[in-house]
Amino acid sequence: PFFSLCRTIIGQQISTKAADSIWLKFEIKCKKKIIPKTVLKLTSRSLRNAGLSRQKINYLKNIAKSFKNKSFNMMNLKKMNDDLAIDYITQLKGLGVWSAQMFLMFNLNRPDIFPTKDIGLIRAISKNYKTSYPPSKRFLNRISKIHSGYRSVFTWYMWRSIDPVDVEY
Repeated sequence: PFFSLCRTIIGQQISTKAADSIWLKFEIKCKKKIIPKTVLKLTSRSLRNAGLSRQKINYLKNIAKSFKNKSFNMMNLKKMNDDLAIDYITQLKGLGVWSAQMFLMFNLNRPDIFPTKDIGLIRAISKNYKTSYPPSKRFLNRISKIHSGYRSVFTWYMWRSIDPVDVEY
């Protein structure tokens, strides 16, 4: 989980290619041990040299501290419903609702996440349902109800309909 949250932070608001490049440098700095202790030992200068912004360095260090001092507890997270889990994750600086949803979908395999702020999902729904871009909230609510219980699966298929290459989170 820590590894995945680091990857999420590093990949925010940059291209997949840039994120992959920075991630490789980050892994080298961590000597392939992406754990809180390792991240906390790295200097800001070292992380800047890997291509990370000051803001992302702060986020990574904050998440590492939260895991190390156990103020962020995965066992608690696993017991929570989706809405509570999103609230819990977004308490970590640097992680918003979209990042929390991706984490729940791809790392905790939650089957019923519907990330309505995801541009790819919105584009795919517009294309596949031949509706306006962006679709109305009313339309999204209808789609959401139809696929309730399996909205993560629906989302994945929508993504694949516009881009056959799966993205790692």
